[in-house]
Amino acid sequence: MRRYGKHTDEDDIRTRPNRRGNRPRTNIRPKHEDAAEGMVLTVDRGRLTCLVDGRAIVAMKARELGRKAAVVGDRVALVGDLSGMKDTLARIVRIEERTS
Repeated sequence: MRRYGKHTDEDDIRTRPNRRGNRPRTNIRPKHEDAAEGMVLTVDRGRLTCLVDGRAIVAMKARELGRKAAVVGDRVALVGDLSGMKDTLARIVRIEERTS
């Protein structure tokens, strides 16, 4: 007899939710084909200013990039709020290969 599990015989057993959230984690990440291409202009304590279509966009690196650093002049792909207005933040999802 299985006492605790998905299907229990007793109704008074309380099942605890996952303490990190109810959604299981996965290693499958979105491809971000619709990401806008830009170039890094400045780097300041984790905030990167990028030039996208003539607008300066403030962005942060996505966690899945790890500790890989983006430096001034790198070509990057951005998603999120690309309006460039005050207090908006985009996300860098890909750092392109350097050419020189």
